Amino acid sequence: MPTPTAPRSHPTAATHEVINQPPPLTGHDTADDAVLLEGVRREGAQWHLDDLHRLGRLVGSEEAQGWADQANRHEPVLRTHDRYGHRVDEVEFHPAYHSLMDVSVGAGLTGAAWAVERPGAHVARAASFMLMTTLEPGHLCPVSMTYAVVPALRHSPDLAKTYEPLLISRVYDPGLRRPADKRGLLAGMGMTEKQGGTDVRANTTSAAEQDDGTWRLRGHKWFTSAPMNDLFLVLAQAPGGLSCFLVPRVLPDGSRNTFRIQRLKDKLGNRSNASSEPEFDDTVAWLVGVEGKGVRTIIDMVTMTRLDCVLGSAAGTRAALAQATHHARHRAVFGAKLIDQPLMRNVIADLGLESEAATTLALRLAGAADRAQRGDARERAFLRVATAVGKYWVCKRQPPAVAEALECLGGNGYDEASGMPRLYREAPLNGIWEGSGNVNALDMLRALAREPESFEALRAEVEAATGADRRLDGAWRELRGELVLTEDAPLRARRLIERSALVLQGSLLVRHAPAAVADAFCASRLAGDRGLAFGTLPPGADFAGLLDRLPV
Repeated sequence: MPTPTAPRSHPTAATHEVINQPPPLTGHDTADDAVLLEGVRREGAQWHLDDLHRLGRLVGSEEAQGWADQANRHEPVLRTHDRYGHRVDEVEFHPAYHSLMDVSVGAGLTGAAWAVERPGAHVARAASFMLMTTLEPGHLCPVSMTYAVVPALRHSPDLAKTYEPLLISRVYDPGLRRPADKRGLLAGMGMTEKQGGTDVRANTTSAAEQDDGTWRLRGHKWFTSAPMNDLFLVLAQAPGGLSCFLVPRVLPDGSRNTFRIQRLKDKLGNRSNASSEPEFDDTVAWLVGVEGKGVRTIIDMVTMTRLDCVLGSAAGTRAALAQATHHARHRAVFGAKLIDQPLMRNVIADLGLESEAATTLALRLAGAADRAQRGDARERAFLRVATAVGKYWVCKRQPPAVAEALECLGGNGYDEASGMPRLYREAPLNGIWEGSGNVNALDMLRALAREPESFEALRAEVEAATGADRRLDGAWRELRGELVLTEDAPLRARRLIERSALVLQGSLLVRHAPAAVADAFCASRLAGDRGLAFGTLPPGADFAGLLDRLPV
């Protein structure tokens, strides 16, 4: 019998051709963004634009985007002991993580702004921080805490004199070594404990003073990020009450301080960054500030990390918008590009409106921080209340905005290769970090009740736009009546802070954004002429004008 001929394939016959897919979003300048650039100029950091574009080109490069992907795919690994059984408590990171850190520290995103006398230094740093957030936000946790530690550490001038020169360094020098032998330091904080969380006054970590002026800590912290940082501000109970302490990983004599990492957190997002539960047992520490005034001391650090939460959420929203915009400009459906389909135009325009309002407010806060550091009392009062407002609302809006942007990509957005799942997992983080929504809503009430100058600063900011838009004027009149803090104010706190955020954003956009943006915002966010989902702007909106403001 003849042998049957085996079937053969014909690889030269193409089974399909890849068409109607967008090209990779690489090789561009991510700083080439009108909303970002206008904000930087407006808030006093025009001198930074050349450096910002240089960083923007790096962020948009294929190499840098590869770092971001690898740092999240190859997550940190905890090594509690070395091969011989010695306790080491070290976390190992992928080289891509170190590449990201090297860029961010070198760009001055840690403490360098505190050493720059030029007005706008903190705005310049904020803009660069936002660019790096669009690339990879996880590594910016230690960067943010290092930036924020400087004003808190200045409560103890001797400690600041020792550590601040290395905290403001632009050199990334990883590894646990004697601080004096390093070219740059990173800082973190340890506030929360498992029995209290936000209620830090319920902390049980104890502090005992020693004859040599140092203190010894004993206790367990619940969520301490970036455990490989060089030093930490930690809250502990001293005889005089809850106090703030400096805890270095390596002591001045080169020996390891007791900092037992029990485990790393298995988090929803922020995977490139390690978060840990450290245990202190006769751990050496130095008092920062006044004994019993720990919250008042560390709040300076918290204020600056809250600012970074606003910057990070605004940037994360803009990163998702850029992906959705890029997809819509290149993908065709039913005979036309997605960006030209009326309903998709509404969705993208609405997301762009949300993003522009968030970015504008974030940079306004950075400007206030810069001017407050230079002695402007009114800006300090504005920052006190507006940081809580921005932290609540911008962080609260990031998750639905990112989810909508992901949906614009359809199934492509649900694939890890798109990067959108990483943005989605990261989106809730800043709403939790440094005080949840409720904490910030109540913090706004405290600022208004205890500091009349904060309300006056907020009023002045909003009323700078008086008469420019009747919908904004009406919303402000209504809000002023609701801000009379009656007994039920805590129950109404979320409504109050939400309306405060929208009115504040409305004032900023009416004064600084194109008419198409300001009109659409006031119509949809203040007058309520929209639905509950994105993509429900009214037919009268200037969609062409809104789409002109999109990134990429």
